[in-house]
Amino acid sequence: MAAALEAGVTRVFRIGGAHAVAALAFGTSSVPRVDKIVGPGNRWVAAAKAAVARRCAIDFYAGPSEIVVVAGAGRPDWIAADLVAQAEHDPDARAIFVTWSRPLADRVVKAVSARSEGRPIVAQSLGANGAVIVARSADDAMGIANRLAPEHLVVDREALVRRSVTAGAIFVGPYSAQAAGDYATGSNHVLPTSGAARFRGGLSAADFVRVMSVQRVTRDGLARLAPTIVSLARAEGLEAHAESIEVRLNRKPSPGQRP
Repeated sequence: MAAALEAGVTRVFRIGGAHAVAALAFGTSSVPRVDKIVGPGNRWVAAAKAAVARRCAIDFYAGPSEIVVVAGAGRPDWIAADLVAQAEHDPDARAIFVTWSRPLADRVVKAVSARSEGRPIVAQSLGANGAVIVARSADDAMGIANRLAPEHLVVDREALVRRSVTAGAIFVGPYSAQAAGDYATGSNHVLPTSGAARFRGGLSAADFVRVMSVQRVTRDGLARLAPTIVSLARAEGLEAHAESIEVRLNRKPSPGQRP
């Protein structure tokens, strides 16, 4: 609300869920139709955004939330804490640990089990979507992470990200808790999920900007470009395109007309 006030927002609607997406996409008697819908949500919100995408622009699919932790060493209780923190979002959230150390994998499983007690949403999420993967090496572990293209990628050391990495947001080192990115370290909280990080990053100011090209061509400029334009147009079989250039160059400017 404070950010909305600072940005000069004049109307706020306290609505959510799939029905809110429909109201924003098509408009109602009380909610105006919008040009674009952005933001995260559960499976119903994601499905609603997909359903209206042909009628109203959306940013991308942001939800359910997910985390991939890649580590070969470190404190098992810290790793488990990150996995459980992500799992408490939603029964559909995904929390995955990838390591090349089987002893560490065993200790993390025990720590996750202990931290999950009394947390039904965490138990549902981890039971349905949680996983611990033991890779052959650090390189294989990062290869798995890149194939997953997770929303949040947490790695235990700098060396793991000195390569091509695919993720919505990356957290490096034992103190770079993913929850810090949710609230304080500056990364946008609306991040791509379900592999969408393969082709874009998180929400940014660029998602609210329309980019257009404006062209101004003089007669001399068009004359220099004409051989290229006309040749390409005719190569594509678009005769009228070529003629739209030729007609301008064959016509003499009328009196008083600027060339």
